[in-house]
Amino acid sequence: MMLSEVTPVPQAVLPVAEFKDHLRLGTGFADDGAQDALAESYLRAAIAAVEGRIGKALVARDFLLELNGWRWPDSQAFPLAPVAAVGAVTVKDRDGVADLIDPSRYRLERDAHRPKIVATGALLPGVPVGGTVEVVFTAGFGPAWADVPVDLAQAVFLLAAQYHETRHEAGAAKAMPFGVMALIERWRTVRVLGGGRP
Repeated sequence: MMLSEVTPVPQAVLPVAEFKDHLRLGTGFADDGAQDALAESYLRAAIAAVEGRIGKALVARDFLLELNGWRWPDSQAFPLAPVAAVGAVTVKDRDGVADLIDPSRYRLERDAHRPKIVATGALLPGVPVGGTVEVVFTAGFGPAWADVPVDLAQAVFLLAAQYHETRHEAGAAKAMPFGVMALIERWRTVRVLGGGRP
């Protein structure tokens, strides 16, 4: 399984000004543009860290899931939540010849933690030996920063602030702060079945 981001979080969505206010950075200096670029990089890093820890996409964007085969013949859980839509399912043979699957053959089963693509009939489309299946989907709480739950938005700010504060310290990579962990804990996906069917 390989998951990749098709579209990154748009720059216009990032709360750079709010984050700079959070840090209490001054304005009106000649290097304001440099501060914006740094703030953006800390926010992007914090978003990636929080998303990786909780298995949720904060801001809605498109992802590509590549599989060598379905986990189960009739369904496949997504590695991210919440999933808003399935854009396309494409099966490729070992030579890379693609077959776009009719959307009537599958549906999205929404879930806060483990959304799935589910066959509308008995089975999902077969994957040829040596082939792959690619699923393009949209995941995230919404297209704007205001759509991100407040506790997760605060966790991103706290973590990005830590990155800012330790930017000059060599080997400053530390465990995620307790305050951040407390904020994200309820959003973490607990896996109790060892990969079995939920």
